[in-house]
Amino acid sequence: MFSFFRSQPATKASRTGALLSLTTVGQPRWTPRRYDRLAEEGYRRNVIAFRCIREIAQNAASIPFLLFRGREELATHPLLTLLARPNPLQSAPQLLESLYAFQLISGNAYLEGVRADGAPRELWALRPDRVKIIPGPQGLPAAYEYSAGGRSIKWPTDPLTGACDVLHLKSFHPTDDWYGQGPLEAALTAIDQHNQAGAWNQALLQNAARPSGALVYAPKDGPALLSEDQFARLKRELEEQIEGAANAGKPLLLEGGLDWKSMGYSPTDMDWRQGRDAIAREIALAFGVPPQLIGLPDSQTYSNYREARLAFYEDTVLPLAFALRDALNAWLCPQFGETLRLDFDLDAVSALSPRRDALWERISKADFLTADEKRQALGYGTP
Repeated sequence: MFSFFRSQPATKASRTGALLSLTTVGQPRWTPRRYDRLAEEGYRRNVIAFRCIREIAQNAASIPFLLFRGREELATHPLLTLLARPNPLQSAPQLLESLYAFQLISGNAYLEGVRADGAPRELWALRPDRVKIIPGPQGLPAAYEYSAGGRSIKWPTDPLTGACDVLHLKSFHPTDDWYGQGPLEAALTAIDQHNQAGAWNQALLQNAARPSGALVYAPKDGPALLSEDQFARLKRELEEQIEGAANAGKPLLLEGGLDWKSMGYSPTDMDWRQGRDAIAREIALAFGVPPQLIGLPDSQTYSNYREARLAFYEDTVLPLAFALRDALNAWLCPQFGETLRLDFDLDAVSALSPRRDALWERISKADFLTADEKRQALGYGTP
């Protein structure tokens, strides 16, 4: 009598999940911000944002992986082979650097796993602006769609677990349920100001690095007005003979009735370099990079470079790397059919040596611990 009910598979669903997709079920949602503008103005044109993103991405990508089966560390495994050479065009650091950079620029990063015989055999980073999420009815993505060159590829997701051949890494976004927000967007106003300051400096250099001035026509006799032809000729001669770096230092030959009046810099104009450095520190703040690591003057927040590097790793690099590690443990490791766990070899990171030295000293002075307990506390296990 009750066999029908017993035979039904168990289901689960969030009570609020359906509300997230109430008006968008099956409808693609593109990234709400202009990724091309973020990448162009921030990464490609701004040296401070570029340096911050490269500094974070390269350092996070350089931390080597370790693989464990239970408590046993594995020296060889197909998963380690995959991570060492994720695809024919990239090494592991190159792939990871692109993933981290995508997430820092847009707040979103996508990793595709190309399957063969059930397990992924290649990993590819997908450009965030080419991926759109298709919301499902239960608050989970129904699919991910990648579009390029007039063609589209779609990866469906499991309606219950959300499992998919594409891993979506996203930073927290306070007003978007589907996409993340990267630090570059938060720093965009400061980046625009920094770029404009650079454009101002470039214009100054092109104008012979001199303050602007006024050419005053004040003849002794007659009206103080130039004809249209005289005005056009004078303007053309100024552009040809005075403006530009090639004309720097050349004397200005003035005819009768013409007088050059220099306009000196105001204190605000003279302080433009300090203002630009302050904007640069604001950009570095958005990314969590100590300003002294990217060469900003008067930015000795930490007593020495070593302390700044340690704080940079602990506050910025490691949280980003740990988020990827945990995502790979939930998405990639189960696809190999074993109880596997990825971790990082932090002992290989030289910037963390002060923290490691302090831990070793603290453990070595713990007289209440046995030698085996000290080994376990340091992560080496018993011999």
